[in-house]
Amino acid sequence: MLHLAMEAEEVLGRIGELPGRCKSLKYFGERLLAFSRGELPETTQKRLGTMCVQVPEEILHALGATPVRLCDGSYAYDRVGAEFMPAKSCPLTRATMGKLHINQEFWSDKLDGIVIPTTCDQKRKMAENLATMGYPVINLEMPATRDTELAVAYWQESMKRLAVQIQDITGTKLTRRNLKRAIAASGLSSQLFRKLQRFQQLERPRLYGVDMFLVMSCYFIDEQASWQEAVRTLLAECEEYPADRQVGQPNSPRVLFTGSPAIFPNLKTPLLIEESGGIIVGDESCSSSRILYDAVAYDEDQLYDMLPAVADRYLKPCTCPCFTPNDNRSRKIAELLETCRADGLVYKTLSGCLPYELEQRTVSESLPGDRGPLLFVETDYSPEDVGQLATRVEAFLESIQNRRRKRN
Repeated sequence: MLHLAMEAEEVLGRIGELPGRCKSLKYFGERLLAFSRGELPETTQKRLGTMCVQVPEEILHALGATPVRLCDGSYAYDRVGAEFMPAKSCPLTRATMGKLHINQEFWSDKLDGIVIPTTCDQKRKMAENLATMGYPVINLEMPATRDTELAVAYWQESMKRLAVQIQDITGTKLTRRNLKRAIAASGLSSQLFRKLQRFQQLERPRLYGVDMFLVMSCYFIDEQASWQEAVRTLLAECEEYPADRQVGQPNSPRVLFTGSPAIFPNLKTPLLIEESGGIIVGDESCSSSRILYDAVAYDEDQLYDMLPAVADRYLKPCTCPCFTPNDNRSRKIAELLETCRADGLVYKTLSGCLPYELEQRTVSESLPGDRGPLLFVETDYSPEDVGQLATRVEAFLESIQNRRRKRN
């Protein structure tokens, strides 16, 4: 795990050089660095690896399991995975497979199962490959659409089946009481996240976009109560932040970020945007805002009402391009551009991530005409394209500045 820790230290060092950052963000960087070194929070519960935000954390927590997000952003592990996966496969998939391959003894000892939603073909095959390596894999079957009664029924049945499979692992029965408690804990995390978002979206932002990615990357792997306490500390510091100051510069171009997930330590594109003078004031991403954007809502605190409500929370508002049709995503991006008062949109896809690449044109054509330019970036985990990418990002930010000057 040495190479992963080195990558993490390098990225955290670059983020630390951004001016005006809150001091309490140090906690999240330290936790991610410790995780990169193979240090996991102590727990007496069963650990379950997860591969996507579609895995319902409320059910895992209710059944006495600790979720650990296994998706990886390390270039070192990407190169390991490339030795036995196709060259055109997604780097996230390659890196995750590489990590679980080269550290199989470590992860086999730490994990009691891995839950993998069938959100794309590569994750389906990843589940198959991990099973042949000896990992206990649970496939979470996803419907192809959100918009039909059949899809909703299919997804609710998948939730029930998942609950039964996890019960067999933990020995804990799903009850009204433990599910209600888990929903409340996740709801609290959602409230805290939304408060952070408000500080990111201010006219004078108090948080960088990469800060939000760090906070949410930590949520993947931290103990829930510890994360909540650290966010409260960060919120208190944001409250005390001088009103006449901000992160970045007063005239920094405001950018909305979307596309393939930015998985730590590969924050290459978001970090380049903010090192180049832009400020990410919001994102539509399954590695940040989508994690806690929506909370579970139910009428009666009975299992027959709460379990379908959990299923709805992960299906109906979801903007993942695995669904067809996916008009909801274009609408959500347009709303965020307005809410965040963004000057432009950066749409990043990972090489080999076809679902997000296929939707780029749809999103581009649906954007309001007054919402500024769009920069489409296709990249991977390699550092080789950083120079070219920086040039494109700088030109994009300059186009926003030119647009502002013409308006004035």
